[in-house]
Amino acid sequence: MSVSSITKTTQYLTFKLGDEIFGVDVAQVREILDFTTVTKVPQTPEFMRGVINLRGSVVPVVDMRLKFGMNKTEKSVNTCIVVVEVALETETLIIGALADSVQEVIELEPNQIEPPPKIGNRLKVEFLKGMGKRDEAFIMILDIDRVFSASEIAAVQGAQQESINLDLGDEGQAKH
Repeated sequence: MSVSSITKTTQYLTFKLGDEIFGVDVAQVREILDFTTVTKVPQTPEFMRGVINLRGSVVPVVDMRLKFGMNKTEKSVNTCIVVVEVALETETLIIGALADSVQEVIELEPNQIEPPPKIGNRLKVEFLKGMGKRDEAFIMILDIDRVFSASEIAAVQGAQQESINLDLGDEGQAKH
């Protein structure tokens, strides 16, 4: 998705990772949770912190700082989990995105959003819809559906299933 596809005023939930501000379309945000105990699942990518139980559903939690090549998120009073819906071909996956803090919901007009910078091949910007401008600050508008590759989503789904199997134990085995 590109900036040209942003044709109307959109609300974005903004959150911080380090000193950077990111935004995600509020239409894809389900809820915001206080940081809670995350159950680590073996043999998952480093950015995959584990899973949480959200009202009986297993939700994978991803450390967005690690995903974007930053240091691991350290728990603080402001650390939270932004629960988002990620569209994947024919289904929607629910993922918890670990953030340093949630800022606010803002509205941006299409003319306040510029294309992401083109800086050689080192900076991966395919997961950005654009760069929002508000006052003197830049907000990196995420295309949350493109933040994770298909193989990463498969790893997250595998961890989710593994956790379900661990929770169910022998009872989860199909009886023949």
